[in-house]
Amino acid sequence: MSNPTHDPFYSSPFGPFYRRHSPYMVQPEYRIYEMNKRLQARTEESDSLWWDAFATEFFEEDATLTLSFCLEDGPKRYTIGRTLIPRYFSTVFEGGVSELYYILKHSKESFHNSCITVDCDQCTMVTQHGKPMFTKVCTEGRLILEFAFDDLMRIKTWHFTIRQYRELIPRSILAMHTQDPQVLEQLSKNITRMGLTNFTLNYLRLCVILEPMQELMSRHKTYNLSPRDCLKTCLFQKWQRMVAPPAGHPQNFKTEIFPTNHKKGRAKAEPARQTTTKRRKRKNSASSANSSVGNAAGKKRSPATNFSLSSQVPDVMVVGEPTLMGGEFGDEDERLITRLENTQYDATNGLDDEDDFNSSPALGNNSPWTTKPPTNQDSKPEPTAAQPSQ
Repeated sequence: MSNPTHDPFYSSPFGPFYRRHSPYMVQPEYRIYEMNKRLQARTEESDSLWWDAFATEFFEEDATLTLSFCLEDGPKRYTIGRTLIPRYFSTVFEGGVSELYYILKHSKESFHNSCITVDCDQCTMVTQHGKPMFTKVCTEGRLILEFAFDDLMRIKTWHFTIRQYRELIPRSILAMHTQDPQVLEQLSKNITRMGLTNFTLNYLRLCVILEPMQELMSRHKTYNLSPRDCLKTCLFQKWQRMVAPPAGHPQNFKTEIFPTNHKKGRAKAEPARQTTTKRRKRKNSASSANSSVGNAAGKKRSPATNFSLSSQVPDVMVVGEPTLMGGEFGDEDERLITRLENTQYDATNGLDDEDDFNSSPALGNNSPWTTKPPTNQDSKPEPTAAQPSQ
């Protein structure tokens, strides 16, 4: 008998380097099977501690359970948290149910974000009712489960959408009461609403009211405060959590939240830069006043030599872009517009200062600026005098 080829990863269980296999992950449907077995092990003596242990075994600490169905007065949707899930399952049995289990057919599994999602479009919740009469109720719908991908593999979200339900009565019971019309009429009435008992529906309605008040009730039990004081402290702490910035942000967190502050700061810094450049130009022109007479006249015409541009800048106006196809552009496409008004400027200023300008010591007596321009009559003979020269 020939020896098999040597496998470097093979380790004999009788050798010194035997390694156990890592625990395998069970399928999500098997977890539902285990939950059904645990529900069948329930007894009439099962108290709240048993139901808390049941919920701890199959549901995460932050799990949610959602039921969606349509009643006579419209669609309903109830969502309860982890603390109320044990009581939900117990109310099912307290409403006259003796057995509860779930059947999943043609379910689809997907893995994403360290979670396993099971989507079963043909899920049936089967309940056996012993009172008021023996009835089997099959509630059909779509069940979407999200399991945590870890060793415990507990449920994070449970969403059951009920489409229809059927109430089945054995023929033997009908044969026993064929001669009693009152019993037949009673048998023809439904004992559930969309597969749920009135006991369970009333509990779901109470959960909508009680679950938001859990924080108030726990604070009242812990600190022995009045309901009004509990509400005030809860609202104040919630407001503090909303106002406080998230942890881990840099120091310039406010400037990151409000990007328009950058633009306002930029807009106010740009006029200051323009002011410095203009002042530099005026300084250069003042130093060369003897070589350029036009610059000196320009300085005489502008009385606001100490004009501060930054003091005249009003608030920055932000103009958004026009909407395009029903949407608006973001902050990067906004335009900044500054409005500058020179209140020291006078339109009539400088019209009556011609004598002061002509008598300026910076201009000589023979300066062409001091001579008056010739009139129209004096300027006409010049072209006529130029004709004999031709």
